[in-house]
Amino acid sequence: MSDLITVQGVVLSAMPVGEYDKRIVLLTRERGKISAFAKGARRPNSPFLAAANPFVFGTFTLYEGRSSYNLNQVSITHHFVELAGKQPGIYYGYYFLELADYFGQEGTDEKDSMNLLYVTVKALLNPHIDDRLVRCIFELRMMAVQGLCPSLFNCVCCGRQVQEGEEVFFSQSANGILDKECLGKVRDARRVSPAALYAMRYMVTAELGRLYTFAVKADVLFELERHIHTYISTNTEKRFKSLEILEIMS
Repeated sequence: MSDLITVQGVVLSAMPVGEYDKRIVLLTRERGKISAFAKGARRPNSPFLAAANPFVFGTFTLYEGRSSYNLNQVSITHHFVELAGKQPGIYYGYYFLELADYFGQEGTDEKDSMNLLYVTVKALLNPHIDDRLVRCIFELRMMAVQGLCPSLFNCVCCGRQVQEGEEVFFSQSANGILDKECLGKVRDARRVSPAALYAMRYMVTAELGRLYTFAVKADVLFELERHIHTYISTNTEKRFKSLEILEIMS
């Protein structure tokens, strides 16, 4: 056996391999997104039975084989098994894992994405927070983590800082807000209300521990969904399976 390595991570996905094994995808702090085989993980007495599943956070000890990593030992810190009983919360959770998988890369420090996933899954278990708002927050904050955050404080055309109370517009093609003077420079600008803009600014700047501590009115939530979901769709090149399920359920 080659030298063992230890990483902190979360299981993004797990796929059956053969009769008893699983292939898992991990998002790790030390090595970014990696794949590993969990041999015997589908056996009833396997030490990996609980660990080789999505939403499991923990410390994973691996050894490197010829073509992939192999799981040697796991110490679970959180596994969020109660999420499985939440409908449609579980599918929001799978979507968040899919989005993290989409952006995850090998050899990078994924601490920020991991921490965001952790607080987001906890938020899905909070009955006082609308899952739709959780999705908006996660999507926009993930874009910020990836360096793809839209401009929310300065006009994307003239660069001027937009003051409170000004009439503001959001452009998908220009990746951010515009003031009234620059409105004619883009064709897809749509007005964004002060409440929605304030919420989006909070989503990208708040400390993680306070990220899911607010609510919005129904009309503001609808507006946030219109702006943020479109922004995600415009800036990703994948059709996420869990979103298709959520659309069927809605």
